[in-house]
Amino acid sequence: MARGRAELRPRGELVHGCARTLAATLDGLPEGVREIELDMSGVHFMDTAGLGFLDLLDDHRHRHGVPVRTAHWQGQPRRILELAGLDTGEPLRGAAHGGAGPADPPARTASAVALERAERLRTLQDEIAQLRQAIASRPVIDQARGMLMAAHGCTSQEAWTILRETSQLSNTKLRAVAAMLTAGAGAAGAPPPAEIRSALRTALSHRRSRHHRS
Repeated sequence: MARGRAELRPRGELVHGCARTLAATLDGLPEGVREIELDMSGVHFMDTAGLGFLDLLDDHRHRHGVPVRTAHWQGQPRRILELAGLDTGEPLRGAAHGGAGPADPPARTASAVALERAERLRTLQDEIAQLRQAIASRPVIDQARGMLMAAHGCTSQEAWTILRETSQLSNTKLRAVAAMLTAGAGAAGAPPPAEIRSALRTALSHRRSRHHRS
């Protein structure tokens, strides 16, 4: 804190439990604080709990009459603001109303705003779930790429293309293809199903054809 200004710098992820940490931090601020700034440059992921984080800051602003500003929204957290209908420059401008601010036409009813907010929340939750699945899938996909690179002398990008084509040709999710390939590579591992092996052979054949053309 300097000259009555407190700067909050969360790091990593804003998920369940972050609001409690923020509440404790705000309660511990000295009396001399006259301005609060939230620096989001160190946050790379947040879910709907991050919106609760903003609501808590907004409540503190109104109860204590202290200006609260936020800065450096980027990447996935910025995308969450967009999906929630909040101002990416200053999300607290509409945080307490789910994105419905003074600019909304007077004819908009409370029920219409509620329906819009519910739809935004569903979209937000779907995107977060997909992102979490992608993060969880990354290790096994990376293992499969490494295995293909070692077995077929291909680059990382070529291995990714082979995996993606195998997934498309077999109509199987990419993560499932990667898991079956890595499991089958072990000494006691069962080979992938016939449709996966056939799709993989075709994908490898496509790679050889591309090399011949180049």
